[in-house]
Amino acid sequence: MLEQMEQQLRSDDPKLANAISGTAVRRPRNVVLGTLLGLAGVGMLVAGVATSYVILGIVGFLAMFAGVMLAISRPRGAAAHETHESNVRPLKQKTDGSFMSRLEERWDKRRDDSG
Repeated sequence: MLEQMEQQLRSDDPKLANAISGTAVRRPRNVVLGTLLGLAGVGMLVAGVATSYVILGIVGFLAMFAGVMLAISRPRGAAAHETHESNVRPLKQKTDGSFMSRLEERWDKRRDDSG
């Protein structure tokens, strides 16, 4: 039952499903590069404060920010690779009836498919 609900969520809103499940892993290369960029940014920020070069401090802060963002970012294509073509249905299905009747139809269809 939970597996069917997960498949339905993945077919309805893959971005939300991936955000909740956390299955997309970070690339180690990005984590290492982001960490190195962040540490270089800290060094530039400290050097900018010590030498009174405001520009160096600003560049250091921006480098730190970019490093953190790079380290915590996830691959962009991960959401596209995790959805299965067989589970994807059209976004909008035109049916006559009220919201509740459509929900009842979907519930009945799920129960018929599983049993």
